[in-house]
Amino acid sequence: MTITESSLPGLYICQPKVVGDARGFFQEVFRFDEMEKAGLALPTFVQMNHSRSAAGVVRGLHFQYDKPLGKLIRVPRGKAHMVAVDIRKKSKTLGKHLIIEVSEENCTVLYVPPGFATGFCVSEGSADVEYLYTALYNPVGESNILWNDPAIGIHWPVANPTLSERDKKAGTLADWLARPEANTF
Repeated sequence: MTITESSLPGLYICQPKVVGDARGFFQEVFRFDEMEKAGLALPTFVQMNHSRSAAGVVRGLHFQYDKPLGKLIRVPRGKAHMVAVDIRKKSKTLGKHLIIEVSEENCTVLYVPPGFATGFCVSEGSADVEYLYTALYNPVGESNILWNDPAIGIHWPVANPTLSERDKKAGTLADWLARPEANTF
């Protein structure tokens, strides 16, 4: 497994070794020892989620501040454009984002630590996204940031996405930073 820290400190891109033959393939999706060797201090994962989204869907930008959680994210079916935005108030990369294609073909796994808002877009077909969480989901301790906040400047691969009502009503990064909870990260 090749593990590389991105330009946003704490955010890692993991590329598992895939072994394939006429029967199919095998890959190690998660190896604590390899990630630890790469300098990634992982907490215990306590919850796994799975979602499916159709073409044109944007989900995000979501995060949890009460019981801050990190996410190990992969796409076992289809292709999604993953986005992670640094929302850590004291970070040198505050407001910066990473966008990366994660797919069943490239087998990329993304580790996003607490203090990042995440989202994704499916531009064609449909995609399944799996997340391992480092904390249990807490609906009263979560929030989101507007998917197209101009201060962040994400170039999504769809112009008029399908959004949840919650994501349509999200505030901006500036709105989040003005909240006392923003001091969590």
